[in-house]
Amino acid sequence: MKIERIDHIGIAVESIDSWIGFYRDILGLEYTGSEVVAEQKVRVAFLTIGESRIELLEPTSPESPIAGFLEKRGAGMHHIALKVDNIEEALVRHKEAGARLIDETPRIGAHGTKIAFVHPKTSGGVLLELCQES
Repeated sequence: MKIERIDHIGIAVESIDSWIGFYRDILGLEYTGSEVVAEQKVRVAFLTIGESRIELLEPTSPESPIAGFLEKRGAGMHHIALKVDNIEEALVRHKEAGARLIDETPRIGAHGTKIAFVHPKTSGGVLLELCQES
């Protein structure tokens, strides 16, 4: 397994429309669109920064994990996503090393990407997302 780069940073927000202007107009990041990920009950806006992205995450339902995050912590950084070359191998390696996994098998995220989360208690308080392009 090889970590190739930071793929994106996920930022939880109550409303993408309220924050898109800051990231696009003030920071000058390129807004490349948005997508609803129904399985995760979230709307995601994509902003390009070099080879990486910032993803603004807006809940589409009160049952969304992002809604729960916002209720507990308010808006802010939700996770850091690391692009890996082989997500299945990465999960095996993490599990064998004793890491606490939220997802033991990959699921589908935005852009059809395979994703899996590593619990923040394993990674110094940071929720990590492992992702692999399909």
